[in-house]
Amino acid sequence: MSVRDKKDTSLIVPRPEKKEEEKVIDKVREVALKVLYKVDKEKAFSNLVLNQEIKDTKKNGVQLTPRDVGLISEIVYGVTNWRLTIDHIIETYATIKLKKISPWIMNILRMGIYQIVWLDKIPKSAAVNESVNLAKRYGHSGSARFVNAILHKITKEDYHKMTQIADNKQRISLMYAMPMWIVEQLLKERKTIKEVETICQELTQRPTLTIRRNQLKIQKKEFEEQLTKAQIIFENSTINPDFYYIKNMKQIEELELFQKGYMTVQDVSAGLAAWYLEPKPGETILDACSAPGGKTTYLAEIMGNQGKIEAWDIYPHRTKLIQENAKRLGITIIHTKEQDASIYHPEYNEAFDKILLDVPCMGIGVIKRKPDIKWQKRPEDIPEVTKLQEQIITACANYLKKGGQLIYSTCSILEEENQKVVQKFLKKHTEFFAEELVSEQKMLQILPKNEQDGFFIAKLVKK
Repeated sequence: MSVRDKKDTSLIVPRPEKKEEEKVIDKVREVALKVLYKVDKEKAFSNLVLNQEIKDTKKNGVQLTPRDVGLISEIVYGVTNWRLTIDHIIETYATIKLKKISPWIMNILRMGIYQIVWLDKIPKSAAVNESVNLAKRYGHSGSARFVNAILHKITKEDYHKMTQIADNKQRISLMYAMPMWIVEQLLKERKTIKEVETICQELTQRPTLTIRRNQLKIQKKEFEEQLTKAQIIFENSTINPDFYYIKNMKQIEELELFQKGYMTVQDVSAGLAAWYLEPKPGETILDACSAPGGKTTYLAEIMGNQGKIEAWDIYPHRTKLIQENAKRLGITIIHTKEQDASIYHPEYNEAFDKILLDVPCMGIGVIKRKPDIKWQKRPEDIPEVTKLQEQIITACANYLKKGGQLIYSTCSILEEENQKVVQKFLKKHTEFFAEELVSEQKMLQILPKNEQDGFFIAKLVKK
């Protein structure tokens, strides 16, 4: 039976046991495949599954070099980022519906296509052969023939065809692997197709690794000397001198600089939310949605570890992350509490000098760091998310002292979650006003760009 025959069910049968005649499987690609399969099956975030799978693989005695880990990460994040476009290419050549292809074979195809179209250093023959070997193990001979037939037809031209699509929305969606609902939402909020295309293009780029110097433990000059000594290529941020863009840092948690608490990984946009709150030594501050603690610890560093920060989160394992980060950085003024910020607690009325609300959001501004967002979020999630955001700002505004400052921030770029939430709040709560942040802007919308994530910040002052 031909593998192109629609009646061929070889692609959807359970994975058989390994056969003696099977070729040796490339372990790097097999680990990547297992990660992608689990991400699909468990709807988990790829970075968490990836880290766990690498740890488990090493525990099982499989040696993985830094180069191996790099290729695994490249394939996993690449496939996750470009999945919509890759699936469109598969659909072009497959004679059966994609939903009838087993998850194992589907991800093998995705991996193969990503290597052929996006990775210049991997020969097509290697990508095809290793994919076929995986298909034999995770399917059977019919599956392998199917994978072989499709991948042999794939070229880089399959992506370039997307640039010729006449419909702008469809072209942008396929060129940048962006779900159509996000493209349409951005078009609804922004005037020009060019601006929307620029945003979508930026969200497919590799994120810049950014670190923050811990000013409590190390001075700027010494820190830069330590980076140089460790042969780390860096560039100081012009936006905030506490931050550095890094070119070649890997296995960060194993670095002495990290273990000694001299640095934290944090995007400069996220750091601005804490910086604009202007925390002072001796103040009492609430970080109501604080985990995993990046902004919380930055507040403490700016305060010189003097005063008090109450850090809330609803999950105990997440408050534990804050505690671990604070301990590593030598911070003692952070007090964590399992607390739901969306519920009003009258005992905190006017208890805080300043409040940081980095509220849960759709996360559209950080897609290049967390491409899973594109496949896990839905347009129908927006009303539910904005309702939660409104509940949090309404409840927590009561906890601010008169004359105090409150930062409302998200890592989203949708007006529904940002400007509209703040405007609605200010309309109902006339005792608050929005303060200018920069260049007469009272609400700062940072769009994603090479060295920054997309972010929104508004500073509200209680009269």
